[in-house]
Amino acid sequence: MYYIVESEKKFEQAAADLEASVKRHGFGVLHVHDVGETLRGKGVAFDEQCRIFEVCNPQQAAKVMAADMRLNMALPCRISVFTGKGKTRIGLIKPGKMLAALSNDAGLAEVAKEVEEKTIMMVDEAK
Repeated sequence: MYYIVESEKKFEQAAADLEASVKRHGFGVLHVHDVGETLRGKGVAFDEQCRIFEVCNPQQAAKVMAADMRLNMALPCRISVFTGKGKTRIGLIKPGKMLAALSNDAGLAEVAKEVEEKTIMMVDEAK
């Protein structure tokens, strides 16, 4: 259900490279949640880094919501850059598996497959 790769890059470089890859593949970055910074800003001891990139391809999102508006709750896709035990990782929950758990619509399965292939390419390019 997860797709996670380890990167030799530093956290900041992997995050920058992911953002560039997202844009190259025709997706937009809607928002970046810097979870590590937010936690530390709230006084929580959190030593790791974690940024969650909300990414979206408007045409694909429209297809999903046209098929079943309830699926808006599964959008946008999220790709995370995070650290753990000194390693930088980039990962996502596979859209195909997630939408399959929410819908049996064959058309949605095809959209999810296309999005999954693109998001995995983005992660692989950024690593």
